[in-house]
Amino acid sequence: MEKRNLRKERIGVVTSNKMEKSIVVSETKKMKHPMYGKFVLKTKKYVAHDEKNDCNEGDTVKIMETRPLSKNKCWRLVEIIERAK
Repeated sequence: MEKRNLRKERIGVVTSNKMEKSIVVSETKKMKHPMYGKFVLKTKKYVAHDEKNDCNEGDTVKIMETRPLSKNKCWRLVEIIERAK
């Protein structure tokens, strides 16, 4: 029996929920500049599948990698960690 690879998980903030059953999640991380040593904020956006349309902008969510669902969407919502205030 083959062992399935672990799927990647990301934690980020919902920046857009204007699409039907889709959200845009932004992940921000601090990276050290290789030459100058200064810490720089890097932001990456992921389009994720939200089956129940229950996310709002500002929510902190966990997303997991999945099979390609459309041209840009290959992540799905796992859980809402914290609701926006």
